[in-house]
Amino acid sequence: MRASRAERARRIHEPRTDKVFMFFVYLLLLVFLAIVLLPLMYIVASSFSSPEAVSAGRVTLWPVDFSLRGYETALGNPQVIQGYANSLFYTVFGTLISVTLTIAIAYPLSRKTFVGRNLVMSLILFTMLFSGGLIPTYLVVQSLGMLDTRWALIIPQAIGVWQVIIARTYFRTAIPDELAEAAQLDGASDLRFLWSVVIPLAKPMIAVVALMYAILQWNSYFDALIYLKNPDLFPLQLVLRNVLILNTYSGGAVDASVMLQRQQMADLLKYSLIVVSSVPVLLIYPLVARYFTKGIMIGAVKG
Repeated sequence: MRASRAERARRIHEPRTDKVFMFFVYLLLLVFLAIVLLPLMYIVASSFSSPEAVSAGRVTLWPVDFSLRGYETALGNPQVIQGYANSLFYTVFGTLISVTLTIAIAYPLSRKTFVGRNLVMSLILFTMLFSGGLIPTYLVVQSLGMLDTRWALIIPQAIGVWQVIIARTYFRTAIPDELAEAAQLDGASDLRFLWSVVIPLAKPMIAVVALMYAILQWNSYFDALIYLKNPDLFPLQLVLRNVLILNTYSGGAVDASVMLQRQQMADLLKYSLIVVSSVPVLLIYPLVARYFTKGIMIGAVKG
């Protein structure tokens, strides 16, 4: 039996057109990989090179005059460490609050028994197309007493419309109404059904939504620039901006050699700080990668 199956497998030949098509698919993927990978390799190589080599443009894809001076300068700055801690706080608690609120609004909207769900969803979609603008948003944050507080970076952007759509679609397609009816017959309340049944089944979707919120929180920059004045509350991205500005020559009577050293260090810090700020995201993604493909295909395949 095994021999016959092996013979059948050998008899099946892939058409030449399929081989040509797959060749161009792999070629296109290699091109995309090079477009993404080569700049990353250049950034990492530059971050481990000397300031003189980076400023002179002698770095390609491998470090020149290997040096850790960029990382020593970046991590030796207490503001960078404080910014790291602040960004971790905003990312962890902001993502937790955002995911909780997203599930709380998306799950009822996915149930047919929720009266007015279409109207509520239409109002949510309206905010995706039209917003109040920067000044009204600032006045709302000010009236709520959140200016120059950590809540200013968490609450105003706590719920994303796109994430609500993803969660609602998943709940509507993956959680059948019959399952909710069976839980009600067993005496389970809505909260018990949500906690014990819905959330365990929605792990792929939760992982995708949490990753989206975490990346948005980690890269938060503009909101901090508007709402925060206390340097102790600055997230990492805003701290890195200030570090780069302070290490860049801005005029005045300065010796030419000192000006050159500042410019070289600024060029090196750009790459070192990019690597430093990217490490947490690179560490988070492998933890949710196994859920990402399953969750991002929500609604694409039914049956």
